Amino acid sequence: MSAWADSDSRFPPTSTFVLAAAGLLLIAIAWLLPVNLKSVSPALLRTAGAGTPSVAEYGRQLVESEKIGAAALVLSAAQAVGDPHAAALADELSRLTARQPEFVAWGGWDPFIDPLFKLHENTGRGESTPVLTFFITEKARNSLRDYLGGSRSLGVQDLLRTRDITAMSNFVPVNQPGGQALDSVILLTALLYQGEHLSPSLQRELRGLAEAALERKELGELELFYLDLLSLGRRLDWGQLSELLNRTDSTKTVGEYAHLARVAPDQLPLIYTAALFSDSADRVATYLIQYGKTGAEDLRVALADGQGAVRQLLLRQVPINRERSVALVGDAATLALLYPRLTLALKWLGFFAGAFLLFRGLDRWLYAFGGGEAHSATLPHFKSGVLALVAALLLVVATEPFLLKAAPPSEYRFHLVIPVLANTATPSAQSPTSSAHSTMDTSTVISIGVFALLQVVTYLICLLKIGEIDRQDMSPLLKLRLMENEENLFDSGLYIGMMGTATALVLQVVGVIPANLLAAYSSNLFGIVCVALVKIRHVRGYKRRLILQSQPLSTPASGIVTPAKA
Repeated sequence: MSAWADSDSRFPPTSTFVLAAAGLLLIAIAWLLPVNLKSVSPALLRTAGAGTPSVAEYGRQLVESEKIGAAALVLSAAQAVGDPHAAALADELSRLTARQPEFVAWGGWDPFIDPLFKLHENTGRGESTPVLTFFITEKARNSLRDYLGGSRSLGVQDLLRTRDITAMSNFVPVNQPGGQALDSVILLTALLYQGEHLSPSLQRELRGLAEAALERKELGELELFYLDLLSLGRRLDWGQLSELLNRTDSTKTVGEYAHLARVAPDQLPLIYTAALFSDSADRVATYLIQYGKTGAEDLRVALADGQGAVRQLLLRQVPINRERSVALVGDAATLALLYPRLTLALKWLGFFAGAFLLFRGLDRWLYAFGGGEAHSATLPHFKSGVLALVAALLLVVATEPFLLKAAPPSEYRFHLVIPVLANTATPSAQSPTSSAHSTMDTSTVISIGVFALLQVVTYLICLLKIGEIDRQDMSPLLKLRLMENEENLFDSGLYIGMMGTATALVLQVVGVIPANLLAAYSSNLFGIVCVALVKIRHVRGYKRRLILQSQPLSTPASGIVTPAKA
Protein backbone atom coordinates (compact mmCIF):
# COMPACT_ATOMS: atom_id res chain seq x y z
CA MET A 1 0.00 0.00 0.00
CA SER A 2 2.95 2.35 0.58
CA ALA A 3 3.91 2.34 -3.06
CA TRP A 4 0.41 3.28 -4.08
CA ALA A 5 0.23 5.87 -1.34
CA ASP A 6 3.49 7.41 -2.50
CA SER A 7 2.32 7.51 -6.03
CA ASP A 8 -0.93 9.25 -5.11
CA SER A 9 0.86 12.56 -4.69
CA ARG A 10 2.01 12.61 -8.26
CA PHE A 11 0.01 10.04 -10.24
CA PRO A 12 -3.32 9.30 -8.59
CA PRO A 13 -4.67 5.90 -9.72
CA THR A 14 -8.01 7.54 -10.57
CA SER A 15 -6.37 9.66 -13.24
CA THR A 16 -5.38 6.56 -15.20
CA PHE A 17 -9.02 5.59 -15.71
CA VAL A 18 -10.01 9.18 -16.48
CA LEU A 19 -7.32 9.50 -19.16
CA ALA A 20 -8.12 6.12 -20.69
CA ALA A 21 -11.86 6.83 -20.74
CA ALA A 22 -11.31 10.29 -22.23
CA GLY A 23 -9.05 8.80 -24.89
CA LEU A 24 -11.59 6.13 -25.86
CA LEU A 25 -14.38 8.71 -25.95
CA LEU A 26 -12.33 11.03 -28.16
CA ILE A 27 -11.50 8.18 -30.55
CA ALA A 28 -15.18 7.20 -30.73
CA ILE A 29 -16.28 10.77 -31.51
CA ALA A 30 -13.59 11.12 -34.18
CA TRP A 31 -14.62 7.75 -35.66
CA LEU A 32 -18.22 8.90 -35.97
CA LEU A 33 -17.44 12.16 -37.78
CA PRO A 34 -19.01 11.76 -41.27
CA VAL A 35 -15.98 12.84 -43.29
CA ASN A 36 -13.43 10.86 -45.30
CA LEU A 37 -10.49 11.65 -47.53
CA LYS A 38 -11.28 9.45 -50.55
CA SER A 39 -14.91 8.58 -49.96
CA VAL A 40 -18.14 10.08 -48.70
CA SER A 41 -20.38 8.63 -45.98
CA PRO A 42 -24.10 7.94 -46.52
CA ALA A 43 -24.89 10.10 -43.47
CA LEU A 44 -23.22 13.08 -45.09
CA LEU A 45 -25.21 12.57 -48.30
CA ARG A 46 -28.45 12.34 -46.35
CA THR A 47 -27.63 15.60 -44.61
CA ALA A 48 -26.75 17.25 -47.92
CA GLY A 49 -30.01 16.06 -49.47
CA ALA A 50 -32.24 17.10 -46.58
CA GLY A 51 -34.64 19.85 -47.59
CA THR A 52 -33.70 19.67 -51.30
CA PRO A 53 -36.05 18.48 -54.10
CA SER A 54 -36.41 14.75 -54.61
CA VAL A 55 -36.34 13.08 -58.01
CA ALA A 56 -40.12 12.99 -58.17
CA GLU A 57 -40.42 16.65 -57.18
CA TYR A 58 -37.98 17.58 -59.93
CA GLY A 59 -40.05 15.52 -62.35
CA ARG A 60 -43.14 17.52 -61.35
CA GLN A 61 -41.26 20.70 -62.27
CA LEU A 62 -40.62 19.24 -65.72
CA VAL A 63 -44.29 18.33 -66.06
CA GLU A 64 -45.28 21.87 -65.16
CA SER A 65 -42.90 23.05 -67.92
CA GLU A 66 -44.63 20.61 -70.32
CA LYS A 67 -41.38 18.72 -70.98
CA ILE A 68 -42.96 15.33 -71.48
CA GLY A 69 -39.92 13.38 -72.70
CA ALA A 70 -37.56 14.50 -69.95
CA ALA A 71 -40.26 13.97 -67.30
CA ALA A 72 -40.78 10.40 -68.54
CA LEU A 73 -37.13 9.50 -67.99
CA VAL A 74 -37.12 11.20 -64.59
CA LEU A 75 -40.22 9.17 -63.67
CA SER A 76 -38.37 5.96 -64.54
CA ALA A 77 -35.48 7.08 -62.33
CA ALA A 78 -37.86 7.97 -59.46
CA GLN A 79 -39.38 4.50 -59.64
CA ALA A 80 -35.91 2.91 -59.75
CA VAL A 81 -34.73 4.68 -56.58
CA GLY A 82 -38.00 4.04 -54.75
CA ASP A 83 -39.13 7.65 -54.46
CA PRO A 84 -42.39 7.68 -52.44
CA HIS A 85 -43.82 10.44 -54.66
CA ALA A 86 -43.22 8.53 -57.91
CA ALA A 87 -46.89 7.48 -58.13
CA ALA A 88 -48.05 11.10 -57.90
CA LEU A 89 -45.59 12.07 -60.64
CA ALA A 90 -46.90 9.25 -62.84
CA ASP A 91 -50.46 10.53 -62.42
CA GLU A 92 -49.52 14.10 -63.33
CA LEU A 93 -47.54 12.94 -66.36
CA SER A 94 -50.47 10.81 -67.52
CA ARG A 95 -52.83 13.77 -67.31
CA LEU A 96 -50.41 15.92 -69.32
CA THR A 97 -49.97 13.32 -72.06
CA ALA A 98 -53.74 12.86 -72.22
CA ARG A 99 -54.17 16.58 -72.85
CA GLN A 100 -51.29 16.80 -75.38
CA PRO A 101 -50.97 13.35 -77.02
CA GLU A 102 -49.54 14.82 -80.23
CA PHE A 103 -46.43 16.03 -78.37
CA VAL A 104 -45.57 12.70 -76.73
CA ALA A 105 -43.48 11.41 -79.66
CA TRP A 106 -41.37 14.57 -79.70
CA GLY A 107 -41.07 14.90 -75.93
CA GLY A 108 -42.84 18.25 -75.78
CA TRP A 109 -43.70 21.27 -77.88
CA ASP A 110 -40.96 23.38 -79.49
CA PRO A 111 -41.54 26.56 -81.52
CA PHE A 112 -38.57 25.86 -83.82
CA ILE A 113 -39.81 22.51 -85.08
CA ASP A 114 -43.57 23.12 -84.93
CA PRO A 115 -43.69 24.97 -88.31
CA LEU A 116 -41.58 22.25 -89.93
CA PHE A 117 -43.23 19.10 -88.65
CA LYS A 118 -46.67 20.42 -87.65
CA LEU A 119 -46.56 19.03 -84.13
CA HIS A 120 -50.21 19.81 -83.55
CA GLU A 121 -51.11 17.05 -86.00
CA ASN A 122 -51.30 13.61 -84.45
CA THR A 123 -48.57 11.38 -85.93
CA GLY A 124 -50.11 8.22 -84.51
CA ARG A 125 -47.11 7.63 -82.26
CA GLY A 126 -48.22 7.34 -78.66
CA GLU A 127 -44.80 7.06 -77.07
CA SER A 128 -41.40 8.76 -77.04
CA THR A 129 -39.73 8.41 -80.45
CA PRO A 130 -36.02 8.89 -81.23
CA VAL A 131 -35.60 12.21 -82.99
CA LEU A 132 -33.65 10.80 -85.96
CA THR A 133 -36.68 8.70 -86.83
CA PHE A 134 -38.33 11.93 -88.01
CA PHE A 135 -35.19 13.54 -89.49
CA ILE A 136 -34.08 10.63 -91.66
CA THR A 137 -36.86 10.94 -94.25
CA GLU A 138 -36.13 12.85 -97.46
CA LYS A 139 -39.10 15.14 -97.01
CA ALA A 140 -37.98 16.14 -93.50
CA ARG A 141 -34.40 16.76 -94.65
CA ASN A 142 -35.54 18.94 -97.52
CA SER A 143 -37.72 21.00 -95.20
CA LEU A 144 -34.87 21.39 -92.71
CA ARG A 145 -32.41 22.49 -95.42
CA ASP A 146 -34.83 25.12 -96.72
CA TYR A 147 -35.56 26.39 -93.20
CA LEU A 148 -31.96 26.47 -91.95
CA GLY A 149 -30.63 27.89 -95.23
CA GLY A 150 -32.16 31.24 -94.35
CA SER A 151 -30.53 31.37 -90.92
CA ARG A 152 -28.40 34.44 -90.13
CA SER A 153 -26.28 32.49 -87.63
CA LEU A 154 -22.70 32.01 -88.79
CA GLY A 155 -22.42 28.82 -86.75
CA VAL A 156 -25.48 27.31 -88.45
CA GLN A 157 -24.13 28.24 -91.89
CA ASP A 158 -20.72 26.68 -91.14
CA LEU A 159 -22.38 23.48 -89.98
CA LEU A 160 -24.50 23.28 -93.13
CA ARG A 161 -21.43 23.81 -95.32
CA THR A 162 -19.83 20.68 -93.81
CA ARG A 163 -22.38 18.69 -95.87
CA ASP A 164 -20.15 19.28 -98.91
CA ILE A 165 -17.05 17.71 -97.30
CA THR A 166 -16.21 14.24 -98.64
CA ALA A 167 -13.05 13.43 -96.67
CA MET A 168 -14.19 11.35 -93.68
CA SER A 169 -13.58 7.98 -92.05
CA ASN A 170 -16.87 6.59 -90.74
CA PHE A 171 -19.77 8.20 -92.63
CA VAL A 172 -20.75 8.01 -96.25
CA PRO A 173 -20.61 11.53 -97.76
CA VAL A 174 -23.94 13.33 -98.06
CA ASN A 175 -23.82 13.58 -101.85
CA GLN A 176 -23.40 9.81 -102.25
CA PRO A 177 -25.93 6.96 -101.85
CA GLY A 178 -26.17 6.06 -98.18
CA GLY A 179 -25.35 9.57 -97.01
CA GLN A 180 -28.77 10.12 -95.45
CA ALA A 181 -27.48 9.34 -91.95
CA LEU A 182 -24.78 12.03 -92.07
CA ASP A 183 -27.17 14.50 -93.68
CA SER A 184 -29.77 14.03 -90.95
CA VAL A 185 -27.16 14.35 -88.16
CA ILE A 186 -25.75 17.58 -89.64
CA LEU A 187 -29.24 19.04 -89.98
CA LEU A 188 -30.05 17.96 -86.40
CA THR A 189 -26.90 19.69 -85.15
CA ALA A 190 -27.69 22.86 -87.05
CA LEU A 191 -31.28 22.92 -85.76
CA LEU A 192 -30.08 22.45 -82.16
CA TYR A 193 -27.63 25.30 -82.73
CA GLN A 194 -30.31 27.52 -84.28
CA GLY A 195 -32.76 26.88 -81.45
CA GLU A 196 -30.12 27.56 -78.76
CA HIS A 197 -30.55 24.09 -77.32
CA LEU A 198 -26.78 23.74 -76.91
CA SER A 199 -24.85 25.14 -73.98
CA PRO A 200 -22.79 28.26 -74.83
CA SER A 201 -19.47 26.45 -74.45
CA LEU A 202 -20.64 23.56 -76.63
CA GLN A 203 -21.83 26.03 -79.26
CA ARG A 204 -18.44 27.73 -79.36
CA GLU A 205 -16.61 24.43 -79.62
CA LEU A 206 -18.82 23.18 -82.45
CA ARG A 207 -18.37 26.37 -84.41
CA GLY A 208 -14.60 26.09 -84.04
CA LEU A 209 -14.66 22.45 -85.19
CA ALA A 210 -16.81 23.38 -88.18
CA GLU A 211 -14.46 26.19 -89.20
CA ALA A 212 -11.44 23.88 -88.86
CA ALA A 213 -13.17 21.17 -90.94
CA LEU A 214 -14.01 23.64 -93.69
CA GLU A 215 -10.47 24.95 -93.73
CA ARG A 216 -8.90 21.45 -93.96
CA LYS A 217 -11.71 20.10 -96.16
CA GLU A 218 -12.14 17.05 -93.93
CA LEU A 219 -14.47 16.47 -90.99
CA GLY A 220 -11.76 15.38 -88.52
CA GLU A 221 -12.88 15.78 -84.90
CA LEU A 222 -16.30 17.04 -85.98
CA GLU A 223 -17.00 13.60 -87.43
CA LEU A 224 -16.61 12.07 -83.96
CA PHE A 225 -19.22 14.46 -82.62
CA TYR A 226 -21.57 13.56 -85.46
CA LEU A 227 -21.12 9.87 -84.57
CA ASP A 228 -21.90 10.53 -80.92
CA LEU A 229 -24.95 12.62 -81.78
CA LEU A 230 -26.12 9.84 -84.10
CA SER A 231 -25.93 7.41 -81.19
CA LEU A 232 -27.89 9.70 -78.88
CA GLY A 233 -30.38 10.70 -81.58
CA ARG A 234 -31.31 7.05 -82.04
CA ARG A 235 -32.19 6.72 -78.33
CA LEU A 236 -33.62 10.07 -77.21
CA ASP A 237 -36.52 12.13 -78.49
CA TRP A 238 -36.21 15.81 -79.37
CA GLY A 239 -37.12 17.12 -75.93
CA GLN A 240 -34.84 14.69 -74.08
CA LEU A 241 -31.89 15.41 -76.36
CA SER A 242 -32.36 19.17 -76.10
CA GLU A 243 -32.45 19.12 -72.30
CA LEU A 244 -29.31 16.98 -72.12
CA LEU A 245 -27.21 19.02 -74.57
CA ASN A 246 -28.24 22.24 -72.82
CA ARG A 247 -26.35 20.93 -69.76
CA THR A 248 -23.33 19.57 -71.63
CA ASP A 249 -20.27 21.78 -71.87
CA SER A 250 -18.08 19.92 -74.37
CA THR A 251 -18.08 17.46 -77.24
CA LYS A 252 -16.05 15.14 -75.00
CA THR A 253 -19.01 14.82 -72.64
CA VAL A 254 -21.36 14.18 -75.57
CA GLY A 255 -19.08 11.32 -76.57
CA GLU A 256 -19.04 9.96 -73.02
CA TYR A 257 -22.85 10.03 -72.83
CA ALA A 258 -23.11 8.29 -76.18
CA HIS A 259 -20.70 5.64 -74.87
CA LEU A 260 -22.68 5.25 -71.63
CA ALA A 261 -25.93 4.93 -73.58
CA ARG A 262 -24.38 2.04 -75.54
CA VAL A 263 -22.69 0.14 -72.69
CA ALA A 264 -25.33 0.75 -69.99
CA PRO A 265 -28.71 1.19 -71.69
CA ASP A 266 -30.56 -0.06 -68.59
CA GLN A 267 -29.00 2.76 -66.54
CA LEU A 268 -29.90 5.50 -69.03
CA PRO A 269 -32.84 6.94 -66.98
CA LEU A 270 -30.61 7.27 -63.90
CA ILE A 271 -27.71 8.74 -65.86
CA TYR A 272 -29.99 11.16 -67.71
CA THR A 273 -31.79 12.22 -64.52
CA ALA A 274 -28.51 12.81 -62.70
CA ALA A 275 -27.36 15.12 -65.50
CA LEU A 276 -30.52 17.23 -65.30
CA PHE A 277 -30.73 16.99 -61.51
CA SER A 278 -27.18 18.21 -60.95
CA ASP A 279 -27.31 20.63 -63.91
CA SER A 280 -23.95 19.23 -65.07
CA ALA A 281 -23.76 16.35 -67.51
CA ASP A 282 -19.96 16.64 -67.49
CA ARG A 283 -19.57 15.70 -63.81
CA VAL A 284 -21.96 12.78 -64.16
CA ALA A 285 -20.10 11.38 -67.16
CA THR A 286 -16.71 11.81 -65.48
CA TYR A 287 -17.93 10.03 -62.34
CA LEU A 288 -19.44 7.08 -64.17
CA ILE A 289 -16.54 6.62 -66.56
CA GLN A 290 -14.20 6.48 -63.56
CA TYR A 291 -16.17 4.17 -61.25
CA GLY A 292 -18.30 2.10 -63.62
CA LYS A 293 -21.16 0.02 -62.22
CA THR A 294 -20.17 0.81 -58.64
CA GLY A 295 -20.43 4.51 -59.47
CA ALA A 296 -23.87 3.94 -61.02
CA GLU A 297 -25.03 2.29 -57.80
CA ASP A 298 -23.58 5.15 -55.73
CA LEU A 299 -25.40 7.59 -58.00
CA ARG A 300 -28.63 5.68 -57.38
CA VAL A 301 -28.13 6.06 -53.60
CA ALA A 302 -27.51 9.79 -53.96
CA LEU A 303 -30.59 10.23 -56.16
CA ALA A 304 -32.69 8.62 -53.45
CA ASP A 305 -31.40 11.21 -50.93
CA GLY A 306 -32.27 14.28 -52.98
CA GLN A 307 -30.75 16.91 -55.23
CA GLY A 308 -28.27 18.15 -52.63
CA ALA A 309 -26.87 14.63 -52.19
CA VAL A 310 -26.34 14.21 -55.95
CA ARG A 311 -24.55 17.52 -56.25
CA GLN A 312 -22.37 16.76 -53.22
CA LEU A 313 -21.37 13.35 -54.58
CA LEU A 314 -20.52 14.74 -58.01
CA LEU A 315 -18.67 17.69 -56.51
CA ARG A 316 -16.37 15.40 -54.51
CA GLN A 317 -16.03 12.76 -57.27
CA VAL A 318 -15.41 9.96 -54.73
CA PRO A 319 -17.26 6.68 -54.05
CA ILE A 320 -19.64 6.13 -51.15
CA ASN A 321 -18.16 4.50 -48.04
CA ARG A 322 -20.87 1.90 -47.41
CA GLU A 323 -19.09 0.60 -44.31
CA ARG A 324 -19.95 3.82 -42.46
CA SER A 325 -23.53 2.92 -41.52
CA VAL A 326 -23.33 4.83 -38.20
CA ALA A 327 -22.11 8.43 -38.00
CA LEU A 328 -22.79 11.69 -36.23
CA VAL A 329 -25.38 13.93 -37.86
CA GLY A 330 -26.63 17.43 -37.18
CA ASP A 331 -23.97 20.04 -36.53
CA ALA A 332 -21.15 17.57 -37.18
CA ALA A 333 -22.49 16.73 -40.65
CA THR A 334 -23.11 20.41 -41.39
CA LEU A 335 -19.52 21.21 -40.41
CA ALA A 336 -18.28 18.42 -42.69
CA LEU A 337 -20.31 19.86 -45.57
CA LEU A 338 -19.14 23.44 -45.10
CA TYR A 339 -15.52 22.76 -44.11
CA PRO A 340 -14.58 19.22 -45.22
CA ARG A 341 -10.82 19.66 -44.89
CA LEU A 342 -11.08 21.22 -41.45
CA THR A 343 -13.39 18.44 -40.25
CA LEU A 344 -11.04 15.80 -41.65
CA ALA A 345 -8.11 17.42 -39.83
CA LEU A 346 -10.13 17.45 -36.59
CA LYS A 347 -10.97 13.78 -37.10
CA TRP A 348 -7.36 12.73 -37.52
CA LEU A 349 -6.29 14.97 -34.65
CA GLY A 350 -8.97 13.30 -32.52
CA PHE A 351 -7.51 9.89 -33.36
CA PHE A 352 -4.05 11.01 -32.29
CA ALA A 353 -5.17 12.85 -29.15
CA GLY A 354 -7.43 9.96 -28.09
CA ALA A 355 -4.69 7.39 -28.59
CA PHE A 356 -2.21 9.63 -26.74
CA LEU A 357 -4.54 9.96 -23.74
CA LEU A 358 -5.19 6.22 -23.74
CA PHE A 359 -1.51 5.31 -23.78
CA ARG A 360 -0.74 8.07 -21.32
CA GLY A 361 -3.21 6.51 -18.91
CA LEU A 362 -1.50 3.14 -19.34
CA ASP A 363 1.84 4.84 -18.73
CA ARG A 364 0.63 6.30 -15.46
CA TRP A 365 -0.80 2.95 -14.44
CA LEU A 366 2.56 1.29 -15.05
CA TYR A 367 4.35 4.04 -13.15
CA ALA A 368 2.01 3.78 -10.16
CA PHE A 369 2.27 0.00 -10.25
CA GLY A 370 6.05 0.28 -10.16
CA GLY A 371 6.19 2.26 -6.95
CA GLY A 372 5.96 5.91 -7.89
CA GLU A 373 8.82 8.18 -6.77
CA ALA A 374 10.78 5.35 -5.25
CA HIS A 375 11.53 3.88 -8.64
CA SER A 376 11.15 6.84 -10.96
CA ALA A 377 14.76 6.59 -12.09
CA THR A 378 14.66 2.89 -12.97
CA LEU A 379 11.17 2.19 -14.35
CA PRO A 380 11.01 2.67 -18.16
CA HIS A 381 8.24 5.00 -19.31
CA PHE A 382 5.72 4.28 -22.01
CA LYS A 383 6.42 6.29 -25.21
CA SER A 384 2.87 7.59 -25.53
CA GLY A 385 3.54 9.97 -28.43
CA VAL A 386 5.14 7.37 -30.72
CA LEU A 387 2.54 4.71 -30.00
CA ALA A 388 -0.28 7.25 -30.36
CA LEU A 389 1.02 8.20 -33.80
CA VAL A 390 1.15 4.54 -34.89
CA ALA A 391 -2.34 3.89 -33.49
CA ALA A 392 -3.71 7.02 -35.18
CA LEU A 393 -2.29 5.91 -38.54
CA LEU A 394 -3.92 2.50 -38.12
CA LEU A 395 -7.24 4.16 -37.28
CA VAL A 396 -6.98 6.40 -40.36
CA VAL A 397 -6.37 3.35 -42.56
CA ALA A 398 -9.27 1.51 -40.91
CA THR A 399 -11.69 4.39 -41.55
CA GLU A 400 -10.46 5.03 -45.10
CA PRO A 401 -11.25 1.88 -47.11
CA PHE A 402 -10.26 3.58 -50.37
CA LEU A 403 -6.99 5.05 -49.09
CA LEU A 404 -4.80 2.04 -49.89
CA LYS A 405 -7.28 0.17 -52.06
CA ALA A 406 -6.81 0.31 -55.80
CA ALA A 407 -10.04 1.24 -57.54
CA PRO A 408 -11.42 -1.67 -59.60
CA PRO A 409 -11.34 -1.18 -63.36
CA SER A 410 -14.44 0.64 -64.58
CA GLU A 411 -16.82 -1.32 -66.78
CA TYR A 412 -17.73 1.93 -68.56
CA ARG A 413 -14.27 2.98 -69.70
CA PHE A 414 -13.55 3.41 -73.39
CA HIS A 415 -11.92 0.38 -75.00
CA LEU A 416 -9.64 0.71 -78.00
CA VAL A 417 -10.06 -2.14 -80.47
CA ILE A 418 -7.12 -2.67 -82.83
CA PRO A 419 -8.16 -4.74 -85.86
CA VAL A 420 -4.64 -6.19 -86.33
CA LEU A 421 -4.85 -7.78 -82.90
CA ALA A 422 -8.39 -9.07 -83.34
CA ASN A 423 -7.26 -12.66 -83.94
CA THR A 424 -4.86 -12.88 -81.03
CA ALA A 425 -5.63 -15.05 -78.05
CA THR A 426 -8.04 -13.62 -75.55
CA PRO A 427 -6.14 -12.49 -72.45
CA SER A 428 -7.00 -13.95 -69.08
CA ALA A 429 -9.44 -12.15 -66.84
CA GLN A 430 -6.65 -11.17 -64.47
CA SER A 431 -3.54 -9.94 -66.19
CA PRO A 432 -0.17 -9.59 -64.43
CA THR A 433 -0.54 -5.83 -64.61
CA SER A 434 -3.83 -5.82 -62.78
CA SER A 435 -2.63 -8.32 -60.20
CA ALA A 436 0.38 -6.17 -59.48
CA HIS A 437 -1.83 -3.54 -57.93
CA SER A 438 -2.21 -4.57 -54.32
CA THR A 439 -5.48 -3.91 -52.60
CA MET A 440 -6.22 -3.45 -48.95
CA ASP A 441 -9.72 -4.35 -47.89
CA THR A 442 -11.29 -4.44 -44.44
CA SER A 443 -10.03 -7.91 -43.52
CA THR A 444 -6.46 -6.85 -44.32
CA VAL A 445 -6.75 -3.74 -42.16
CA ILE A 446 -8.20 -5.83 -39.30
CA SER A 447 -5.33 -8.33 -39.60
CA ILE A 448 -2.73 -5.57 -39.43
CA GLY A 449 -4.52 -4.03 -36.45
CA VAL A 450 -4.59 -7.37 -34.59
CA PHE A 451 -0.88 -7.94 -35.21
CA ALA A 452 -0.06 -4.45 -33.97
CA LEU A 453 -2.21 -4.93 -30.84
CA LEU A 454 -0.45 -8.21 -30.01
CA GLN A 455 2.92 -6.50 -30.17
CA VAL A 456 1.70 -3.63 -27.98
CA VAL A 457 0.56 -6.17 -25.35
CA THR A 458 3.92 -7.94 -25.61
CA TYR A 459 5.69 -4.61 -25.15
CA LEU A 460 3.64 -3.88 -22.02
CA ILE A 461 4.39 -7.32 -20.55
CA CYS A 462 8.12 -6.80 -21.07
CA LEU A 463 7.96 -3.40 -19.36
CA LEU A 464 6.09 -4.94 -16.41
CA LYS A 465 8.72 -7.69 -16.09
CA ILE A 466 11.54 -5.12 -16.06
CA GLY A 467 9.69 -3.15 -13.39
CA GLU A 468 9.09 -6.32 -11.36
CA ILE A 469 12.79 -7.23 -11.36
CA ASP A 470 13.74 -3.66 -10.50
CA ARG A 471 11.49 -3.70 -7.42
CA GLN A 472 13.14 -6.81 -5.94
CA ASP A 473 15.28 -6.23 -2.87
CA MET A 474 18.47 -7.95 -4.04
CA SER A 475 21.92 -7.17 -5.34
CA PRO A 476 22.54 -5.71 -8.80
CA LEU A 477 24.39 -8.89 -9.91
CA LEU A 478 21.39 -11.04 -9.01
CA LYS A 479 19.06 -8.66 -10.86
CA LEU A 480 21.38 -8.84 -13.85
CA ARG A 481 21.14 -12.65 -13.84
CA LEU A 482 17.35 -12.42 -13.63
CA MET A 483 17.32 -10.09 -16.62
CA GLU A 484 19.44 -12.57 -18.58
CA ASN A 485 17.01 -15.31 -17.59
CA GLU A 486 14.19 -13.34 -19.21
CA GLU A 487 15.87 -13.08 -22.62
CA ASN A 488 13.30 -15.40 -24.16
CA LEU A 489 10.51 -13.13 -22.93
CA PHE A 490 12.22 -10.08 -24.38
CA ASP A 491 12.55 -11.92 -27.73
CA SER A 492 8.91 -13.07 -27.69
CA GLY A 493 7.91 -10.26 -30.06
CA LEU A 494 9.86 -12.01 -32.83
CA TYR A 495 8.21 -15.37 -32.08
CA ILE A 496 4.74 -13.83 -32.08
CA GLY A 497 5.55 -11.96 -35.30
CA MET A 498 6.63 -15.15 -37.09
CA MET A 499 3.59 -17.03 -35.81
CA GLY A 500 1.34 -14.22 -37.07
CA THR A 501 2.97 -14.28 -40.51
CA ALA A 502 2.60 -18.06 -40.76
CA THR A 503 -1.02 -17.92 -39.61
CA ALA A 504 -1.88 -15.16 -42.10
CA LEU A 505 -0.28 -17.06 -44.99
CA VAL A 506 -2.20 -20.23 -44.10
CA LEU A 507 -5.49 -18.31 -43.90
CA GLN A 508 -4.78 -16.72 -47.25
CA VAL A 509 -4.04 -20.09 -48.85
CA VAL A 510 -7.28 -21.66 -47.59
CA GLY A 511 -9.23 -18.57 -48.69
CA VAL A 512 -10.40 -17.27 -45.32
CA ILE A 513 -8.89 -13.84 -45.99
CA PRO A 514 -7.89 -12.26 -49.35
CA ALA A 515 -4.36 -12.91 -50.54
CA ASN A 516 -2.23 -9.96 -49.48
CA LEU A 517 1.43 -10.27 -48.49
CA LEU A 518 1.31 -6.93 -46.71
CA ALA A 519 -1.11 -8.36 -44.12
CA ALA A 520 1.16 -11.38 -43.51
CA TYR A 521 4.56 -9.73 -43.32
CA SER A 522 3.32 -6.80 -41.25
CA SER A 523 3.31 -9.20 -38.29
CA ASN A 524 7.04 -9.79 -38.70
CA LEU A 525 7.66 -6.07 -39.08
CA PHE A 526 5.78 -5.24 -35.87
CA GLY A 527 7.67 -8.00 -34.04
CA ILE A 528 11.03 -6.60 -35.10
CA VAL A 529 10.02 -3.09 -34.02
CA CYS A 530 8.75 -4.37 -30.64
CA VAL A 531 11.92 -6.35 -29.85
CA ALA A 532 14.12 -3.46 -30.97
CA LEU A 533 12.30 -1.06 -28.64
CA VAL A 534 12.43 -3.46 -25.69
CA LYS A 535 16.06 -4.58 -25.97
CA ILE A 536 17.69 -1.39 -27.20
CA ARG A 537 15.60 1.22 -25.44
CA HIS A 538 14.92 -0.54 -22.12
CA VAL A 539 16.85 -3.79 -21.50
CA ARG A 540 20.23 -2.48 -22.64
CA GLY A 541 20.00 0.68 -20.53
CA TYR A 542 18.80 -1.17 -17.44
CA LYS A 543 21.55 -3.81 -17.71
CA ARG A 544 24.15 -1.08 -18.06
CA ARG A 545 22.90 0.56 -14.88
CA LEU A 546 23.02 -2.78 -13.03
CA ILE A 547 26.58 -3.42 -14.22
CA LEU A 548 27.70 -0.01 -12.99
CA GLN A 549 26.00 -0.53 -9.64
CA SER A 550 27.70 -3.88 -9.17
CA GLN A 551 31.23 -2.43 -9.54
CA PRO A 552 33.14 -1.34 -6.36
CA LEU A 553 33.60 2.36 -5.73
CA SER A 554 37.17 3.38 -4.72
CA THR A 555 38.25 6.56 -2.94
CA PRO A 556 41.75 7.61 -4.14
CA ALA A 557 42.50 9.76 -1.03
CA SER A 558 42.09 7.05 1.61
CA GLY A 559 42.52 3.96 -0.52
CA ILE A 560 39.43 2.49 1.09
CA VAL A 561 37.29 0.40 -1.22
CA THR A 562 33.56 0.31 -0.49
CA PRO A 563 31.16 -1.97 -2.26
CA ALA A 564 28.40 -0.48 -4.33
CA LYS A 565 25.01 -0.30 -2.70
CA ALA A 566 22.42 -2.72 -3.83
